[in-house]
Amino acid sequence: MRHVGLIAGAATAALVAAGAITYAVAGDDGGGRTPSAESADAGFARDMAVHHQQAVEMSYIVRDRTKDEEVRRLAYDIAQTQANQRGMMLGWLDLWGLPKVSSEPPMTWMDMGGMASGKDGALMPGMATNSEMKKLGELDAKQAEVFYLQLMTDHHKGGIHMAEGCVAKCQVGVEKRLAQGMVDAQQSEISLMADMLKERGAKPRS
Repeated sequence: MRHVGLIAGAATAALVAAGAITYAVAGDDGGGRTPSAESADAGFARDMAVHHQQAVEMSYIVRDRTKDEEVRRLAYDIAQTQANQRGMMLGWLDLWGLPKVSSEPPMTWMDMGGMASGKDGALMPGMATNSEMKKLGELDAKQAEVFYLQLMTDHHKGGIHMAEGCVAKCQVGVEKRLAQGMVDAQQSEISLMADMLKERGAKPRS
């Protein structure tokens, strides 16, 4: 419980700081240049917004399936943090005057456009399939908790890979810092979820 509380406090602080700098992002460390539609900055913002949206949906599904306060608190923290970050990234695309969707495959900005087949809705690394999302919504109590923790662990691993790509390739300073913050926070949550799975007699899928 205390581990979740620490993460929640850190997430709240990160959201406040991020909100304060959202509208300055267009010129931050970029010499006043607006990123192009094909840039890593735009690609990351578009793809991670989609990736985050699934995490939000997954988290609200499990909150309806269990009464376990530890899982419900973690799910709420993840949903709130990622919904806020998603709004920021879509807001940046608006500020830059860039489209929120692309004709190119997801992950093209990382030179990995052919990596995810998109089969059954899994558009990017770590994303759950439509079948897995449906299954999560049908499980009860402990089964839902375990499956959620396993799915979210995979989701975070994929998200970390994408965020590390932005840290390496993005040019807008505040976006790179947000990406690094995602890496740090999600690595901490992966460790927490491993402990929570162990407490429930389970382990990550990979």
